Order: sequence, then C-alpha cells, then structure tokens
Amino acid sequence: MTHELPPLPYEKDALEPHISANTLSFHHGKHHQAYVTNLNNLLKTHPLADASLEEVILQAAGKADMVGIFNNAAQIWNHTFYWHCMKPNGGGMPSDSFRAKLEAAFDSFEKFCEEFKQAAVTQFGSGWAWLVADKDGKLKILKTGNADLPMAHGCVALLTCDVWEHAYYLDYQNRRPDYVDTFLKHLINWDFVESQLA
Repeated sequence: MTHELPPLPYEKDALEPHISANTLSFHHGKHHQAYVTNLNNLLKTHPLADASLEEVILQAAGKADMVGIFNNAAQIWNHTFYWHCMKPNGGGMPSDSFRAKLEAAFDSFEKFCEEFKQAAVTQFGSGWAWLVADKDGKLKILKTGNADLPMAHGCVALLTCDVWEHAYYLDYQNRRPDYVDTFLKHLINWDFVESQLA
C-alpha cells in the first residue's frame, strides 16, 4: 500500500484571513507531503508495507526500533485530522447537545476554551492540543509532544490544534496564544468534531 497525501477539504485560501494560503501551501504541500514521502520510503520492504495508516501507528507506537515509522505515520494522521477540524467561517458554538457534553465535562463552554487554550499554549516545543473521549467516553483535554497522538493512549480524538511552529509562524510569528484564540473563535469545524464522537 502506498500512502498518499490527502487533499485539503477546502481551497488553500479558504481560511483567510485567519490562516493564509501561504501557510497552507507550506504546511500541507511541503510538511504534510514530506511525512507521506518519508513513510513510503521507510515501509518499502517492511512487514507493515500493506497495513493501514492506523495499523502502522498502533504497531509502531512505543517501539524504539520503529520511531521513524511512528513519527511519520502519526504526523500524516495528525495533519489530516487537523485539516478537518477547521472550516471557513468556523468557530462559534457547537450544537446544544455537544455544548451540554462540554459543560458537563468542563463546567462551561468558556472553561473548555480556557483549558484547551492553556494546553495548546503550554505545550513545550512542538506538539498538539486535543479534545478527546477516553475509554469511558469522558471528555478530556490532552497535549502531546511531537507526533504523539490520542490513539496511542487508548483515546478517541475529537479536536486538535497543531502547535508546531510551522502551523502558525508565517501568520502569527511567536504569538502562539493569538493563533490558538483565532483557532477557537473562527476556525473550529464543530460538525466534524461532533461526528467523531459518533
């Protein structure tokens, strides 16, 4: 199986002015593509050559001799998921039913936003902030470093914000908090987030 770069679910300029076409051109066309190219090269003669992306990730997770495979496979998955977590004219409020779930888990929608932002801003170095459902279906916020992702920890990803510098530096420079604020207020695709819980 040859892994391929999935297309963006919108045009490169669709998230402007919040994320520029220039950023998406580099982020999707160069960074995401590099992970796909690297993984295909690493799997050419590997026993996992015909496995699905998820199988590769789960088989490689935590194995010292498969770090390169895990990092590239997980970053393909993470980025594909991240693109779908955003949409033009996104943000705002989720549906009443999903908002009720967030309020049950975090006391209020505003508190959820605060905790998610805190996770994203305080992730040291490169990584991701996540809203997940754990094994018991409880909503939680996680942050992971580098390529690490919820499925490696038995959780279901619902929402992610990429806080690797290449996700925001061309548009926000070192202002990660501003990027995360913008993500929450103007970019989240709540329909996609809710669909992951199903």
